[in-house]
Amino acid sequence: MTRFIVVLFTGLSLVSASRAYAQESAPGPGTVEVSVIPGGGTFYTTGDRGPSFGNYNLGGALAYNVNRIFGIEGEVAGTLGVPQDLQFGGLTSNQKGPNQLNYSGNLVVSAPTRKPVVPYITGGIGGLTMFKRANLGINSTDTFLTGDVGGGLKWYASNGRWGVRGDYRFIAVRANDTAPAFFGQETRYGHRVYGAVIINAVR
Repeated sequence: MTRFIVVLFTGLSLVSASRAYAQESAPGPGTVEVSVIPGGGTFYTTGDRGPSFGNYNLGGALAYNVNRIFGIEGEVAGTLGVPQDLQFGGLTSNQKGPNQLNYSGNLVVSAPTRKPVVPYITGGIGGLTMFKRANLGINSTDTFLTGDVGGGLKWYASNGRWGVRGDYRFIAVRANDTAPAFFGQETRYGHRVYGAVIINAVR
């Protein structure tokens, strides 16, 4: 009888351990996720006063997932001006767009798929700092209130430790009467897309 109890206990322990390991290594969002954004683009549409332009995007994000559905994410991203044809003041010239820094806090709602591919939607508020570029008439550094909404897809490796992500955001930048004519005197709208590597820092 004692031998039977020992064998039964050992068997149950092995089953429990294997289940725990499977849960720990199962693909999906971790409690704390880090997104490293090596590349993307932000594209602002033409306004009544300012021209359309696009910038190169890179940055990072840190997310705390309350559960598999709801998470809170903070993001910081820099947009670097690239040479492009800008139509401004009735003239077209090849210039770099202004460098910008974006930072936001967002609520992320993920589909509880329990599979490697996880679609999500997100939205939040933040700020945009536009840095001085005198040749565009931007003679000071200005900060604007922003809002964003969007979504994307995440894919997780089978070990549950890392993944990749594709993200889209629609961005609205609130007008500021003291902003330069090139950008900010009217509400501006933009589109941002990026690809990122996900690291599950805490499972």
